[in-house]
Amino acid sequence: MNHALERVARTVDLDSPANERLRLAFARACVQRVAHLLEDPEAVAALQALGHFLAGETDRDALARVAADAARLANRHPGSRSLDGCGHAAVSATYAVACAVAGKALQAAEYAAYAAVYGQGGYGAVADPESFEPEYAWQAERFTMLAEAH
Repeated sequence: MNHALERVARTVDLDSPANERLRLAFARACVQRVAHLLEDPEAVAALQALGHFLAGETDRDALARVAADAARLANRHPGSRSLDGCGHAAVSATYAVACAVAGKALQAAEYAAYAAVYGQGGYGAVADPESFEPEYAWQAERFTMLAEAH
């Protein structure tokens, strides 16, 4: 759990309807850091669709359809066949995409952090809270920067 990020999110009332664009932009930034871990082209396309929405190239109805598809995709991911759990990085990254497209910024950030840590060291790394610190620090810094620009 990224306490620093949660504190900053509370101070700007991240869940406010007025902060939808901030939620989407931040969630996208988090997922982009683990996009290389995505295995399914549909997950990659969903992340790209979020970028198109933020660029004003598509509408809210299209984003809602992508969000529903991304949720289904994440829920049907086969998981890890690896004994060390590194394959779970793709699962977490796929869930991060689904949360990002749905505007669930803090959940997207959490899944993205798990994907990053799984990708670096599997189960052992995930069990060590310190292994999340670099990603959590980046997330809090990036969110602060985006919130100030918003």
